[in-house]
Formats: sequence, structure tokens, C-alpha cells
Amino acid sequence: MNKVISLFSGAGGMDIGFSNAGFDISVSVEQDPSCCKTLLKNRPNLRLIEGDISKISTKEILECAGLNVLDAALVIGGPPCQSFSLAGKRMGLNDDRGKLILEFVRVVKECLPTAFVMENVKGMLNWSGGKAIEAVLNEFREPIKYKGKEYIYNVDYQVLNAADFGIPQKRERLFIVGNRIGENFDFPSPTHELKKDNYKGDLFPRNLKPYVTVWDAIGKLPPADEPSENAQRISKTIKERIKNFGY
Repeated sequence: MNKVISLFSGAGGMDIGFSNAGFDISVSVEQDPSCCKTLLKNRPNLRLIEGDISKISTKEILECAGLNVLDAALVIGGPPCQSFSLAGKRMGLNDDRGKLILEFVRVVKECLPTAFVMENVKGMLNWSGGKAIEAVLNEFREPIKYKGKEYIYNVDYQVLNAADFGIPQKRERLFIVGNRIGENFDFPSPTHELKKDNYKGDLFPRNLKPYVTVWDAIGKLPPADEPSENAQRISKTIKERIKNFGY
């Protein structure tokens, strides 16, 4: 089966990626009303649970998806990352938003998908000297007993940069993956790299494509309208905001 349970679905970006890869999003769980409207606008027939995941049982999620324990191929999602972001206060697991990661772990343990994929910011790796990532890995690796049988997830993680895979944005994100079928996961190898003038590269070049630029992506679009007064006003605050808050 290729059934997927999507948690912290947001506007559906991760769901689209897995749908394009041939998976079936059986249910999405999201709290933000605007995101929920977007999800249903794009997919009117989507089975959607709108609400706080900490108050939603795994049983309810499975019933909405039409699945039983062990049926799901994947649980996917990106729990709120502000707690670990370099632009935030870095409260990590001391912050209620950071603890939502454990809700992702709970659903994985209780519905026992074949595998899971969790995405978060790179900052999780160094929060409190690595305590956050170690705590999450330990939670995922604990043996789970269900109907007299024990299940253990092989878990691995890696930081991937979207620019290395043909996306016109330098966006580094941490991916934590695991499966209960004893397989080792091979993270994808980059398909693109930064090409510099007069740069001869490695002794053994990888023959990768050059990074896709923003111009490559949108350069052929028609000219934009003149920015509004509000947009011009906000643009003048960007430098100071980056200086004070990091974003």
C-alpha cells in the first residue's frame, strides 16, 4: 500500500511532493484555518482533520484515513520549527511548539507505518549541544510492542539543501527518516552545484548541473506591477528586521 498520513500539513507542499512521487495522501492533519482552506481549495475531496494534534487521537486519524494499525506506508510532516530556528528564541523542547515533535513521534508509534519522514530546521541539530536531536532519535528507536510482536525503527538523519536538487533557493532542512522493515536508507545525492567562474572544481568532478537561479525560474514572467505603498513601506524595514531578528 502507498497510503500516507500527513501531519502538520500546512498548505500542502510536502503532500504535493509525495503525491507526485506516487503516494496517496489518505488524511491530512492541520490546525491553521487558512492552511486548511488552501488544502481543500486544491484538493476538495481530501480527508482533513482540522485541529490541535495534541488533542487528536491516533485512532481518530486512522479512522478518518480508513486505515488500521500497520496499514500506512508513511507518516510525513514538518512539526513547527520556530523553537529550533536560528531566527527564533531557540527554546527547543522547552517550548510547547518544540514539544509538538513528540506528537509526531506518538502517531508513528501508535499507527506503526512502514516508514516515516520528518522535516525540520537545521538548528535542531545544535540546540542545547545536540540534546534535541538525540532525544527525538531515542524516542523513535524505542522498541514498540503491538499484539505480541515487537517493532523497531531504523532511524537516520541528514541535512539537505534544496539548491542541490534544482530548486532556486538555498534552503537547508533536516530530514529524519525511519523504517520498521530493517532497511538502511540512502539519502539522495546532489544533482546540482554552485558553478563559479574560473573555478576548476574537484580533482574528480561530479559533472553536476549548475544551481538553478531565481532568474532561471521566473525570468520569463511578464513585468510585475508597481509595488503598492504598503509594500514599499515594509521593504524599508527588511534590513533592520534581519539585523534584530535574523529574518
